[in-house]
Amino acid sequence: MLCLGILLTACSNSDWRTASRESAGMAPKPEEVKEAVIEVYAADAFSWRGWFAVHTWLAIKTQDAPEYTVYEVVGWRVNRGLPALHEYQTDTPDRYWYGAKPQKLLSVRGDKAAELIPKVIEAVNRYPWANEYTVFPGPNSNTFPTWIGLQVPELELEMPFRAIGSGYAD
Repeated sequence: MLCLGILLTACSNSDWRTASRESAGMAPKPEEVKEAVIEVYAADAFSWRGWFAVHTWLAIKTQDAPEYTVYEVVGWRVNRGLPALHEYQTDTPDRYWYGAKPQKLLSVRGDKAAELIPKVIEAVNRYPWANEYTVFPGPNSNTFPTWIGLQVPELELEMPFRAIGSGYAD
Protein backbone atom coordinates (compact mmCIF):
# COMPACT_ATOMS: atom_id res chain seq x y z
CA MET A 1 0.00 0.00 0.00
CA LEU A 2 2.89 2.34 0.73
CA CYS A 3 4.27 1.77 -2.77
CA LEU A 4 0.92 2.70 -4.30
CA GLY A 5 0.82 5.89 -2.25
CA ILE A 6 4.33 6.82 -3.35
CA LEU A 7 3.49 6.18 -7.00
CA LEU A 8 0.35 8.29 -6.85
CA THR A 9 2.04 11.22 -5.14
CA ALA A 10 5.13 11.08 -7.37
CA CYS A 11 3.16 11.79 -10.55
CA SER A 12 3.69 15.26 -11.96
CA ASN A 13 0.32 15.42 -13.71
CA SER A 14 -2.13 15.65 -10.83
CA ASP A 15 -4.78 17.93 -12.38
CA TRP A 16 -5.68 17.55 -16.04
CA ARG A 17 -7.32 21.00 -16.08
CA THR A 18 -4.03 22.80 -15.37
CA ALA A 19 -1.58 20.40 -17.03
CA SER A 20 0.40 21.79 -19.96
CA ARG A 21 -0.98 21.34 -23.48
CA GLU A 22 1.59 23.63 -25.13
CA SER A 23 3.57 22.70 -28.22
CA ALA A 24 6.76 20.73 -27.61
CA GLY A 25 8.30 22.50 -30.62
CA MET A 26 8.98 19.30 -32.58
CA ALA A 27 6.46 19.50 -35.41
CA PRO A 28 7.28 21.38 -38.60
CA LYS A 29 5.34 24.65 -38.55
CA PRO A 30 2.70 24.60 -41.32
CA GLU A 31 3.36 28.23 -42.23
CA GLU A 32 7.05 27.45 -42.82
CA VAL A 33 6.98 23.88 -44.16
CA LYS A 34 4.75 23.54 -47.19
CA GLU A 35 5.52 19.89 -47.97
CA ALA A 36 3.28 17.02 -46.82
CA VAL A 37 3.99 15.61 -43.35
CA ILE A 38 2.97 12.50 -41.41
CA GLU A 39 4.00 12.23 -37.76
CA VAL A 40 3.22 9.90 -34.88
CA TYR A 41 3.76 10.96 -31.27
CA ALA A 42 3.80 9.22 -27.89
CA ALA A 43 3.68 10.75 -24.42
CA ASP A 44 3.35 9.29 -20.94
CA ALA A 45 -0.27 8.52 -20.18
CA PHE A 46 -1.97 10.85 -17.72
CA SER A 47 -1.32 10.60 -13.98
CA TRP A 48 -0.02 7.34 -12.49
CA ARG A 49 -0.70 5.47 -15.74
CA GLY A 50 2.32 7.28 -17.21
CA TRP A 51 4.58 5.08 -15.11
CA PHE A 52 3.50 2.11 -17.20
CA ALA A 53 2.02 3.28 -20.49
CA VAL A 54 2.03 5.90 -23.22
CA HIS A 55 -0.72 7.59 -25.20
CA THR A 56 -0.10 7.81 -28.96
CA TRP A 57 -1.59 9.87 -31.77
CA LEU A 58 -1.18 10.53 -35.49
CA ALA A 59 -0.88 13.88 -37.30
CA ILE A 60 -0.95 14.56 -41.03
CA LYS A 61 -0.51 17.72 -43.06
CA THR A 62 -1.15 17.69 -46.76
CA GLN A 63 0.92 19.77 -49.17
CA ASP A 64 0.40 23.51 -48.48
CA ALA A 65 -2.16 22.85 -45.72
CA PRO A 66 -2.35 25.61 -43.07
CA GLU A 67 -2.89 23.07 -40.26
CA TYR A 68 -2.46 19.44 -39.31
CA THR A 69 -5.25 16.95 -38.94
CA VAL A 70 -4.73 15.01 -35.72
CA TYR A 71 -6.30 11.62 -35.12
CA GLU A 72 -6.36 10.06 -31.68
CA VAL A 73 -8.40 7.66 -29.61
CA VAL A 74 -9.47 8.75 -26.12
CA GLY A 75 -11.56 6.80 -23.65
CA TRP A 76 -13.43 9.65 -21.99
CA ARG A 77 -15.19 10.34 -25.29
CA VAL A 78 -16.87 6.93 -25.17
CA ASN A 79 -18.04 7.61 -21.61
CA ARG A 80 -19.79 10.72 -22.97
CA GLY A 81 -21.50 8.86 -25.82
CA LEU A 82 -19.00 10.06 -28.48
CA PRO A 83 -16.76 8.03 -30.78
CA ALA A 84 -13.39 7.12 -29.25
CA LEU A 85 -11.67 8.16 -32.48
CA HIS A 86 -11.34 11.93 -32.53
CA GLU A 87 -10.21 14.13 -35.44
CA TYR A 88 -9.34 17.79 -35.14
CA GLN A 89 -7.38 20.55 -36.88
CA THR A 90 -4.43 22.29 -35.22
CA ASP A 91 -1.11 23.95 -35.94
CA THR A 92 0.39 22.25 -32.84
CA PRO A 93 0.11 18.47 -33.30
CA ASP A 94 3.02 17.96 -30.90
CA ARG A 95 1.24 19.31 -27.81
CA TYR A 96 2.11 18.01 -24.38
CA TRP A 97 -0.27 15.23 -23.38
CA TYR A 98 -1.63 16.75 -20.17
CA GLY A 99 1.78 17.68 -18.83
CA ALA A 100 3.82 14.92 -20.48
CA LYS A 101 6.24 15.94 -23.22
CA PRO A 102 5.73 13.83 -26.35
CA GLN A 103 8.39 12.04 -28.30
CA LYS A 104 8.25 11.67 -32.05
CA LEU A 105 7.90 8.04 -33.11
CA LEU A 106 7.70 8.66 -36.83
CA SER A 107 8.18 11.50 -39.28
CA VAL A 108 7.61 11.16 -43.02
CA ARG A 109 7.87 14.25 -45.19
CA GLY A 110 7.72 15.35 -48.79
CA ASP A 111 6.75 13.16 -51.72
CA LYS A 112 6.60 9.95 -49.67
CA ALA A 113 4.20 11.57 -47.17
CA ALA A 114 2.08 12.97 -50.02
CA GLU A 115 1.88 9.48 -51.50
CA LEU A 116 0.96 7.82 -48.19
CA ILE A 117 -1.55 10.35 -46.82
CA PRO A 118 -4.50 9.08 -48.93
CA LYS A 119 -3.74 5.52 -47.74
CA VAL A 120 -3.57 6.70 -44.13
CA ILE A 121 -6.88 8.56 -44.42
CA GLU A 122 -8.51 5.52 -46.02
CA ALA A 123 -7.22 3.36 -43.15
CA VAL A 124 -8.48 5.88 -40.56
CA ASN A 125 -11.93 5.70 -42.17
CA ARG A 126 -11.88 1.90 -41.89
CA TYR A 127 -10.64 1.73 -38.27
CA PRO A 128 -12.83 -1.04 -36.82
CA TRP A 129 -12.87 0.14 -33.18
CA ALA A 130 -13.67 3.84 -33.73
CA ASN A 131 -16.46 3.69 -31.13
CA GLU A 132 -14.72 1.47 -28.57
CA TYR A 133 -12.15 1.97 -25.83
CA THR A 134 -10.81 -0.50 -23.27
CA VAL A 135 -7.67 0.31 -21.29
CA PHE A 136 -6.45 -3.29 -21.36
CA PRO A 137 -6.08 -5.26 -23.54
CA GLY A 138 -7.52 -2.76 -26.01
CA PRO A 139 -8.71 -1.31 -28.26
CA ASN A 140 -7.25 1.95 -26.99
CA SER A 141 -5.11 4.90 -28.07
CA ASN A 142 -2.18 2.63 -28.92
CA THR A 143 -4.29 0.17 -30.90
CA PHE A 144 -5.19 2.93 -33.36
CA PRO A 145 -1.76 3.94 -34.75
CA THR A 146 -0.67 0.30 -34.65
CA TRP A 147 -3.64 -0.63 -36.83
CA ILE A 148 -2.87 2.25 -39.21
CA GLY A 149 0.73 1.02 -39.44
CA LEU A 150 -0.46 -2.49 -40.27
CA GLN A 151 -2.75 -1.14 -43.01
CA VAL A 152 -0.03 1.13 -44.42
CA PRO A 153 3.19 -0.85 -43.90
CA GLU A 154 5.16 1.68 -45.95
CA LEU A 155 5.01 3.92 -42.87
CA GLU A 156 7.38 1.50 -41.12
CA LEU A 157 5.85 2.50 -37.78
CA GLU A 158 7.43 0.92 -34.71
CA MET A 159 5.46 1.31 -31.51
CA PRO A 160 7.27 1.59 -28.17
CA PHE A 161 7.21 -1.19 -25.59
CA ARG A 162 4.98 0.87 -23.27
CA ALA A 163 2.29 1.20 -25.97
CA ILE A 164 -0.07 -1.07 -24.04
CA GLY A 165 -2.90 -2.15 -26.32
CA SER A 166 -0.83 -2.05 -29.49
CA GLY A 167 -0.93 -5.86 -29.67
CA TYR A 168 -4.72 -5.79 -29.86
CA ALA A 169 -4.51 -4.80 -33.54
CA ASP A 170 -2.39 -7.83 -34.54
